[in-house]
Amino acid sequence: MDAQIDLGTLLAALDPELVPGDYVFCRLRTPGELPPGVAFATIAEDEGTTAIVRRADAERAGLERSAPFRRITLQVRSSLTAIGLTAAVATALARRGIPANVVAAFHHDHVFVPAEQAGEAIDALRALADDVPERGGEAVGVE
Repeated sequence: MDAQIDLGTLLAALDPELVPGDYVFCRLRTPGELPPGVAFATIAEDEGTTAIVRRADAERAGLERSAPFRRITLQVRSSLTAIGLTAAVATALARRGIPANVVAAFHHDHVFVPAEQAGEAIDALRALADDVPERGGEAVGVE
């Protein structure tokens, strides 16, 4: 499937998948704190590097870490130039009081939500996808 840019198409095919296991956001003090290939993602900022890592790996490495999050992968193949997907997803979750940390990658978008709210987040995203046909593919969830 080609990467999609149409918001209605993206939302209708969202297909959110809850990935097993907890993830945490870690602040790395040195590059060698984490074995190669362990991080799901790393983000280099002026203040330091953040790694998104499975909780068990972060605990083994003794890393400073956040509370646990769950990863939801949006199975739809979204284009990096698509407009409105992140806003629609974040809005649907915000309406239920669920924080969302979105990481866009080449093939899919990944949404990290607090572990205790993962089930409700999946429900919210499935409802968002189910609402699309009723609205004719408009920018759903964005006001």
